[in-house]
Amino acid sequence: MSTAPAPYQQIDDGIYCLETGLYRHGLAACYLVRSADRLAFIDTGAANSVPGLLGVIAELGLTPEHVDYVIPTHVHLDHGGGAGTLMAACPNARLVIHPKGATHMIDPSRLTAGSTAVYGEDAFARDFGALTPVPEERIVIAQDGDTFDLAGRTLKFVDTPGHANHHGCIYDETSRGFFTGDTFGISYREFDTAAGPWLFAPTTPVAFDPDAWLDSLDKLMAYAPQAMYLTHYGRVQHPEDLVDDLRTSIRALADIALAEADNAGADRESRIKSAVRAYLVAGARAHGVALSDDAIAELLSLDTELNAQGLEVWLKRRAKVR
Repeated sequence: MSTAPAPYQQIDDGIYCLETGLYRHGLAACYLVRSADRLAFIDTGAANSVPGLLGVIAELGLTPEHVDYVIPTHVHLDHGGGAGTLMAACPNARLVIHPKGATHMIDPSRLTAGSTAVYGEDAFARDFGALTPVPEERIVIAQDGDTFDLAGRTLKFVDTPGHANHHGCIYDETSRGFFTGDTFGISYREFDTAAGPWLFAPTTPVAFDPDAWLDSLDKLMAYAPQAMYLTHYGRVQHPEDLVDDLRTSIRALADIALAEADNAGADRESRIKSAVRAYLVAGARAHGVALSDDAIAELLSLDTELNAQGLEVWLKRRAKVR
């Protein structure tokens, strides 16, 4: 396995942002937290990302034996797809995971099947790689409020459903920041303007729950965090100035779906996708992004597709329980 390091930078005291290489630079990160000579990964990227992650450890003068924790915020492939491969390379690590995500780490066959259905078999193999099971005895089921000691640095697991029902965020008491996975939204650096970062909600399949998500944001903000470390992408500061825009995005995307709730049919998802694309492009433009509409839509093409799929799944789920 190659040890060439992934592109990375130190962004805070003992916090490194690592590029996972999914699709394009700047789309998906993961984080390495260091305290003395002990390490914790928060999110992992896909299995294909792992060699670069191990290369960063070597670049820092440490070894995989120094990794104490691997903590996917949730099991979506861009966050936890590489967890099993990374755990196999880090013999002393424990995998910390949400209770509803543990079974997918022990036996990833359903996750593989579901993800293949979303991405297609060839694209799944090319972009993500095979999922490696994690032995059950190496897994720690994290309950809301559980804390984990990293050589004196406290990491706290906070249950945050909404984007997914198996999602947790990690609060780092040293930086007073949260590793937010997808709970604090997506904010690509290409869309930064004089107005600051632009955030929007990822309504990826299959467990979008807008009400739970809004509650989770309240839960995070009760900590008065100083920064949010986003998987997509990097650190954003002054989250108190950003959270209302994210709340608006959650509600707006739900409303796009609800407008189609009574129009079930083969082309409903296509209509939702068109509406999501228009909403996101308009949002970026209103934020002062100078890129052309086509360039904005291209950068957001994957998110547009996945958001539309997730909203369609949400409508179908709502229809079943009505």
